[in-house]
Amino acid sequence: MDRTERFYKIEKMLRHEGCVSFAKLIEALEVSPATLKRDLQYLRERMDAPIEYDAASNGYRFGQQWRGQARHELPGVWFSEKEMHAMLTMHQLLAGLDEEGLLSRHLQPMFDKLTGMMGTDADEARELTRRIKLISTARRRAPSAFFETVGSAVVKRQRLKLRYLKRGPGGGSASEREVSPQRLVHYRNTWYLDAWCHRSDGLRRFALDAMEAAEPLDEKAKTLSVKQLEAELDRGYGIFAGGQEQWAELVFSAEAAAWVSHEEWHPQQRSQWLDDGRWRLELPFVDATELLMDLLRHAGDVEVLAPAALRGAFAKRLREAAARL
Repeated sequence: MDRTERFYKIEKMLRHEGCVSFAKLIEALEVSPATLKRDLQYLRERMDAPIEYDAASNGYRFGQQWRGQARHELPGVWFSEKEMHAMLTMHQLLAGLDEEGLLSRHLQPMFDKLTGMMGTDADEARELTRRIKLISTARRRAPSAFFETVGSAVVKRQRLKLRYLKRGPGGGSASEREVSPQRLVHYRNTWYLDAWCHRSDGLRRFALDAMEAAEPLDEKAKTLSVKQLEAELDRGYGIFAGGQEQWAELVFSAEAAAWVSHEEWHPQQRSQWLDDGRWRLELPFVDATELLMDLLRHAGDVEVLAPAALRGAFAKRLREAAARL
């Protein structure tokens, strides 16, 4: 371990064990006596750590004066144990979202440092992260090269030239686009790019897994405010953006309401309990495709009251499903 990790481990041992012998510190740190003496001296003189030798106990401890004061913190090492546990948990969650190890590869040195500060070895760290599990279904992976290119372009405000596949019957069709990246969006195990499309002169949302090529350009990207992005792309239900906003009125059975009432379908949703135990939900949408898919999960437990077009489309989907039985 490097010197910073040793400093942190010394403080951790003194804080938790009260008094620690010189021999035990050497064993834990795996350093020579001379190195440990230099570390202790540096902590006292340069970092104001109130470490003193207790002759009666033949060990090192924090001084009596320190015990009634706020805990000593190493400059530049600002994570508590709980904060480090939270960071390692975040690492595991991030790994579940990662595209072919791209994010983990860049962030791994930082998490290795955290593991060292905690005093755990590689096996202990792996065991800790295995206690956090993220289950992903129907995941569409984006090629790591495109993910890195797109992510860099978002941060640098740099234009991109895309070859984009628009999915459809028979495999769809590809087109060339020049776009100004605005933000990355992760939704239901899939990554999207929100960007200003210079060909169509408007905001569009592109799935990264549908990109066949992504090339950075020298030109600066057109910059839009987050408020404008939210107004144009976040109004509707789910990932679909653009179009005329409508409001869906839904009523869930009492059985389904026990679960659905705790879910957020949209940040602007409105809801109320009905006298018979059913649950009424109103939410905005601009494209019915994804909303219909989610309503079908509750077939038999949800009634679509409005608008009429959504009610008709839902009834048609139910009839088509029943006809295939």
